[in-house]
Amino acid sequence: MTATPARTSQTRVARKRLDALLREREADRGLLIAFEGPDGSGKTTQRKLFTRWLESQGHRVVTTKWASSPLVKPLLKVRKQARALSPEEFCLLQAADLRYRLEQEILPALWSGATVVADRYLFTSLARDAARGLDLDWMLHAYSPLFWPDLVLNFTVSLDTSTSRVASKHTPKYYDAGQDVTNLDDPIVSYRAFETRVMREYENLSLIFRFVAVDGERPIYEQHKRIRQLFQEGRRAAWGEWNVEALAEWMEWTGIHEADHGE
Repeated sequence: MTATPARTSQTRVARKRLDALLREREADRGLLIAFEGPDGSGKTTQRKLFTRWLESQGHRVVTTKWASSPLVKPLLKVRKQARALSPEEFCLLQAADLRYRLEQEILPALWSGATVVADRYLFTSLARDAARGLDLDWMLHAYSPLFWPDLVLNFTVSLDTSTSRVASKHTPKYYDAGQDVTNLDDPIVSYRAFETRVMREYENLSLIFRFVAVDGERPIYEQHKRIRQLFQEGRRAAWGEWNVEALAEWMEWTGIHEADHGE
């Protein structure tokens, strides 16, 4: 269907208003920082240290965790217990989880000026689901419209370090070990085979999306100091460069666009 001149004009006016509103909010909006990496890479420890440091510096911090939404988490739990998730369904449920948390947690916090720290973000799904054989373009469409973090910290460790850290706490669960795609009975053997694929996918994603690498095998405090330095020296990209579609959808849904313009 071809857009009418009137509709095209309305779209242009709406986009100009949106761009103006985003420019007004840019100086006061919060930052989204994602902690990524394979299991056992130490990212959760560093996320907690970084959060406490931010709060000590007077920042208001909101933490969001992967696959934690009340909408999707119970369903994922049941499907995992039944071992009934296909790679496609797994990806789509995680995409629904992120969409819910974006609308309910992440974007409201950023709009109000809070710093949002994400313990895993969509790159977790991209790496794991690519390791399960899914196509990157298909996955990106599943997560569309995309909303990109201001900073992605990618924690890197060797396969041996990852395995030993995970195994010292618990036996990897069925999907964490990738047994749904490796068909290996031993969870540790399966974990090593699957995590090798996941780490390879993280390397590919890092090149595409320009993650900032953090050596997860360095002493904990050295890692923490590096993260603080990266945060303090980082240059934010304007929202409109990457995230305008997701923001526009959220603003229309919440009515912020009209409210801020007194309409």
